[in-house]
Amino acid sequence: MAGVNDFSFSIKPILDPIGKGGRGFYLAAAGLLMVMAVGVYAYVQQFVHGLGTTGMNRPVYWGVYMANFVFFIGISHAGTLISAILRVANAEWRRPVTRCAEVITVFALIFGALSVIIDLGRPDRLLFVIQHGRLQSPILWDVCCISTYLTGSLIYLYLPLIPDCAILRDRKIGWVWLYTLLALGYQGTQRQKHRLEFWISVMAILIIPIAISVHTVVAYIYATTLQPGWHSTIFGPYFVVGAIFSGLAGLMIAMAIIRKAFHLEGILKDIHFNNLALILLVMTALMIYFTFNIYLVEITGNEPSIMASVMEKVTGEFALPFWGMIVGGFLVPLVILSFPKGRTVTGCVVASVLILVSMWIERFLIVVPTLIHPRLPWPTGIYNPTWVEWSVTAGCLAAFALLYMLFARVFPIVSIWEVQEGVDVAIPEINKRFEGYMPDVPDEAGSAAFPWEGMPPHGRGEREP
Repeated sequence: MAGVNDFSFSIKPILDPIGKGGRGFYLAAAGLLMVMAVGVYAYVQQFVHGLGTTGMNRPVYWGVYMANFVFFIGISHAGTLISAILRVANAEWRRPVTRCAEVITVFALIFGALSVIIDLGRPDRLLFVIQHGRLQSPILWDVCCISTYLTGSLIYLYLPLIPDCAILRDRKIGWVWLYTLLALGYQGTQRQKHRLEFWISVMAILIIPIAISVHTVVAYIYATTLQPGWHSTIFGPYFVVGAIFSGLAGLMIAMAIIRKAFHLEGILKDIHFNNLALILLVMTALMIYFTFNIYLVEITGNEPSIMASVMEKVTGEFALPFWGMIVGGFLVPLVILSFPKGRTVTGCVVASVLILVSMWIERFLIVVPTLIHPRLPWPTGIYNPTWVEWSVTAGCLAAFALLYMLFARVFPIVSIWEVQEGVDVAIPEINKRFEGYMPDVPDEAGSAAFPWEGMPPHGRGEREP
């Protein structure tokens, strides 16, 4: 860029929402605050009267809260992991999408960690993990991984925000004092841009293994036990694939809402949804593959303790949510996303909603049916979530949505400088890369030349006017 405020495209749609709130925004915020208030009231009841207000008991000591924990941690992979992979791979179409994804990561991680604290009953018990943690315990690994991931994600979100804060500072938009503080004196010089891009690249590389380790360790909390249906070597990669699967679905829903609410059709284009839908299609096929493998091995093994949990899902009490997950969350999105007409904004949103609901059910079905049929010779358990658990869950979802809305009113939800950089730099770089991997063809003089040089437009696969 020639300067921090020089643009070759209109940034007005991106800047318009900053510091403003229309009628729709305030109505939505009021509705979310009401849901949050009910959730806070439910948690106060749980805090005062203990975990007896929930449906958890012996032997079902985990329930909705642990399903929420795995669900939110999975959603967090929409951001830094997907954004980092696309950035490392030089996928130029990523530029308007990255910040939408990175914000999801930070807020989802916060509520994922909060779900565990809520599940403890007494929040002060979290200190026991820090004071008396054992290196042999996956729970300590989980605390370390999530803390590292949250710190890295905050840094990875903040670094690309610096130039945009400088833009808001110079244009006197919104909270100028805040943007002046966060911009760190950024003026868009070549030296500053070089340093910024270097550290963004470093964080993009570092954040990928950290993100993978987080959901792998979440899987270890289950897999390193001897509970039937949990003690499996496939749980690590299965959880990582499921996290990317649900994360992509959450990202496309957020993008569709932002595009509609802020009138960003000219920036968040159909091609972005199509490209993300193709990635989601691959992840759908992988989820079907992993799920088939897990249940095939469990059923053919015919171990009585494992079969009790499996049959509870296939033909028992949880058959309806299980088959709803298989059909509605895997097969229907597979059909929708397999055809170009299904990879429209509407098709992507429908498939993504089905996937998110089904993936929460999948996390619930991992936790509860196994605990209902304990490994020890105890009687079969019963678990029915109470209004407290559902209210707290709704409150967390409402708080997540509200924080996302507020962020979009304080900061540009689309990275302005990255889009501009794509306009200025990406096209020449793409041409250079294209010439680099296409084969050389010697001309009559013996020098290397590209076969399309000198050809008419229709000879390069283009139609004549």
